[in-house]
Amino acid sequence: MYSHRLSAGGQDMKAIKSLLILTATIATVANCAETQLVVEANNRFALDIYQKLCSSQGNLFCSPYSISTALALAHAGAKGQTEMQMARVLHFPTIDDSNSAQSVMNMDDFASAFGKIIKDLNERAAAGDYELRVANALWGQKGYSFLKEYLELIKSHYEGNLHEVDFVAATESARQTINSWVEEKTNDKIKELIKPGVLDAMTRLVLTNAIYFKGNWQRQFEENKTKDAPFNLLNGQKTDVPMMNQTAEFGYMENKDFQALELPYVENELSMIILLPKQIDGLAPLEQKLTFDNLKTWLGQLHKREVVVSIPKFKITSQFSLASVLKSMGMTDAFSARKADFSGMTGNRDLCISAVIHKAYVDVNEEGTEAAAATAVTMKLTSVGPSHTPVFLADHPFLFLIRDNQLGSILFIGRVTNPGA
Repeated sequence: MYSHRLSAGGQDMKAIKSLLILTATIATVANCAETQLVVEANNRFALDIYQKLCSSQGNLFCSPYSISTALALAHAGAKGQTEMQMARVLHFPTIDDSNSAQSVMNMDDFASAFGKIIKDLNERAAAGDYELRVANALWGQKGYSFLKEYLELIKSHYEGNLHEVDFVAATESARQTINSWVEEKTNDKIKELIKPGVLDAMTRLVLTNAIYFKGNWQRQFEENKTKDAPFNLLNGQKTDVPMMNQTAEFGYMENKDFQALELPYVENELSMIILLPKQIDGLAPLEQKLTFDNLKTWLGQLHKREVVVSIPKFKITSQFSLASVLKSMGMTDAFSARKADFSGMTGNRDLCISAVIHKAYVDVNEEGTEAAAATAVTMKLTSVGPSHTPVFLADHPFLFLIRDNQLGSILFIGRVTNPGA
């Protein structure tokens, strides 16, 4: 389900800057080999899940980082074959698929490394001139027994606390409570994440992640240079959309198939990367080539140079139910009442995942970008370069992603097929 509308302007953001905290945080996290393993795992999953979702039509936007994080909360309580399947699909380095013992981490070390990424993102944003928040929470059935060790791991590493609600006697109230938390954590951009009917009296646990980002461009577009111009659609038609224009120095690369442009946000902590096919109908072939190794190569080829840039303003809201997608990727036991093993949560094999719901929002305009996403995992009882100045004219469908430049984490990924849709 998708909905879209065009953007107006944003608002300036002020923040207190602490270079000492920022430097210490970067030094601690960036030098951690285990953290880099988790970043790579999340990025591999990001491109895998995008390959599954891009088979649909139209604009698309999601936060694979949010999906990974929410599922990591469930993975922390998984055992046996359930854990192995989840780790394989999510690329978590807690199993040995390659007979390389060096790449295998125990569950506690993995949770610690994953947690460092969350803390790093939140702490750097608190000291910077942009907004970025990652939040986790557990919503458990009132009176239901969860293992102390599991709750402590989620709290200490993932900064997620258990909130008691009553799915049995007050299902609708529980749903509204969870949705209100998501709205608050995403600055009211993600509303009604969990629709009526998703939760019922059999629900025992909902795991939620919310991520919110708002940042101004390092080099903002001037509003008086934004002009309506035709955008070529995949069906051969054209539609007029507001195109933002500027000429400045940006990270840039191109090959015979596409151009790539890096638009940094203030402080160069995060960037938007746009991948623009050279052919109007080149989006699908480019998506097929969007693998972890290819993207790593492309990003390594970006070089600063002056570029004439024209990109459309756009807003996208996308929502997905991911259970069938994750099962098709190999995560089957987690959704099976008969086979699921989340005994690390309760001490018993009494829970399975019933739904994984994701919703994301992005607004790109002259000042910068506002993006938000949330993921809920519900669990139920199992019983019952050229020499000339290049022109980057994004007047036809393109891919884009928002990444953390310090650790390389892909936080959001999407495509624009019609900015005016």
